[in-house]
Amino acid sequence: MIKLILSSCSLLLFSVNLLAFEVRPSTELHLLFKRFDLDKDKKITVEDKIPEDSRYVLTTMGGKKLSVQGIYPLSNLAQELKLSELTGEELNAREIFINPVDRISYVIKERFWNGLTRRIDASTLDQVIEDPKIKSDKKYLYVPYSDETTYHYYKKLAGPKLEVVKLPQKIPPGFILSLGNKQGLLSLALKDGQGVPYVVPGGRFNEMYGWDSFFHTLGTMNDGRVDLARGMVENMVYQINHYGKILNANRTYYLSRSQPPFLTSMIRAVYPGLPQDKKSLEWLGHALKAAIKEYETVWMGKDRLTPTGLSRYAGFDEGIPPEVEPGHFNEVLKPFAVKYKKTIPVLMEEFNKGKIQDPELKEFFYQDRALRESGHDTTFRFRTGGKDRAADFVTVDLNSLLYKYELDIALLIDQHFAGVFEQLTAQHFYQAALKRRELMKKFLWDEEKGLFFDYNWKEGKISSYLSATTFYPLWAGHGHEKRFKILSMKEAKRLLTNSLKELEHNGGLSATSEASLKEFGDSKSERQWDYPNGWAPHQILAWIGLKEYGFNQDAHRLIYKWLYMITRNFRDYHGTIPEKYNVVSMSHKVFSEYGNVGTKFSYITMEGFGWMNASYQLGLKELPGPMQTRLRNLTPPEWLRSEDTAETN
Repeated sequence: MIKLILSSCSLLLFSVNLLAFEVRPSTELHLLFKRFDLDKDKKITVEDKIPEDSRYVLTTMGGKKLSVQGIYPLSNLAQELKLSELTGEELNAREIFINPVDRISYVIKERFWNGLTRRIDASTLDQVIEDPKIKSDKKYLYVPYSDETTYHYYKKLAGPKLEVVKLPQKIPPGFILSLGNKQGLLSLALKDGQGVPYVVPGGRFNEMYGWDSFFHTLGTMNDGRVDLARGMVENMVYQINHYGKILNANRTYYLSRSQPPFLTSMIRAVYPGLPQDKKSLEWLGHALKAAIKEYETVWMGKDRLTPTGLSRYAGFDEGIPPEVEPGHFNEVLKPFAVKYKKTIPVLMEEFNKGKIQDPELKEFFYQDRALRESGHDTTFRFRTGGKDRAADFVTVDLNSLLYKYELDIALLIDQHFAGVFEQLTAQHFYQAALKRRELMKKFLWDEEKGLFFDYNWKEGKISSYLSATTFYPLWAGHGHEKRFKILSMKEAKRLLTNSLKELEHNGGLSATSEASLKEFGDSKSERQWDYPNGWAPHQILAWIGLKEYGFNQDAHRLIYKWLYMITRNFRDYHGTIPEKYNVVSMSHKVFSEYGNVGTKFSYITMEGFGWMNASYQLGLKELPGPMQTRLRNLTPPEWLRSEDTAETN
């Protein structure tokens, strides 16, 4: 008889011949969950209150015995049995006993990226067409007017349950609303009869999102998946050329808005990983041309450029966004339902059909779309006069991104096109960047507080709502000469000190400060992009920004806190890697607004959540060796306050 027993999170070493076991996975799963899934949620977690000495002895078909002890190993056993049941492969004992840090990194690289990969073609259409946000028996696939070849390709796939529709040459006002229950998927790039691959966030977000894709690109490049990273750039280029912008995501209800722009950063991340030949240079030129088009027509266009010279988020179309969950707008709609003596469903229907023309309600949804374009949906950050006014602010995040766009475009033209590209010079974009830097310091930098804030260009005053986006200007010079940094070292130190006092917590950076939320928020409702919640994009950009200025110790401390929180939750909650965390309580139990994507699954998750996966891989790579050792031992972040942090210098 052979027994393997693990009762801690340390890595257990054993001979190669014990790695694979032939078992009856369905039978063992049934017995395992019958004994240990006490709350019947199809997971084995700390919530099941299993005694630490609880043990399950699994007998292989060859007569070997595998003894597994402790919540974490038991949950791993359950996951590996489910995987064995799904794939028909033998049970992998190594994965049952592996340290959680190594297991997280492994499943992200080998399983989660594949689980989140999509492409739109004949072989995958059934999977990608599904939209948990819209309930409809018939599915719709929309193709841009300008892509005749793609339209004919998909038209051959149409049938009783799938309608393929060509979009109008110019999308008219009210078009999205006019579709009613015929909302559908928007086609992306095809190459040689196959859909170009991309990564979706996961869960209910089964499409390619604008700013998520930047973080997916960093994560997949880190894990050697150049095919996926390149595919996301190519699909963004397709969107610009055929839909006029990088879309919030490729569904019809997102046609009227974009998302925070990261394309040039994606291009610069991917291009060095391609063969350095003529074909790749052509690829670079094609992508650069699209990025310039987006910059000029979208972000510097009349709808988003303000009289300040800085840009804002906006969003257009009419009616109520159809993709939000039922009841999301009820609190907003209640007073209007009383005003018009209607039930909320009737009010919504009549407002969408134009039978109710209420200026205040129309303004609310105009501002709401701008908020959604910002990616920070939703937050009290743009509240003024008791109302959300996202379109009235030029924001720190957007203008930091555009500053980097201008620098990136200039650098790419300089390095690869001898200073001139499509009759535009690198110098033109350098000058645009320097002008934007000047305007950012004028409108967005609060010299007295030593922090960056958004600026209300309608009211002519700077906000005081502190957000983690205050770190974006530190990141904006990443990959460029020191002379292009937005802040001096003295200013950057002030920002660091002042921001961390309010935004740093046990699990990393909160999206906004508690003090700002108390001053401007509404105690009757919580918003997911506010304190105490933390998000992967803010962490990643802050880490990079801090390292740009040489604040390595602070960056490593924040990385450690974030990874510790993820690792502990993964260990205790059956491999959960969600969309966001409460960084104060260090918990994935975030119930504000839409809940927390990535927490609802049975037996095993094959996805995690896109940008959370990326944050773990990127953070682990940046963490110094001694800190990685402490993380593998799950040493709580309290040790970071000691002199031991000197090892991170």
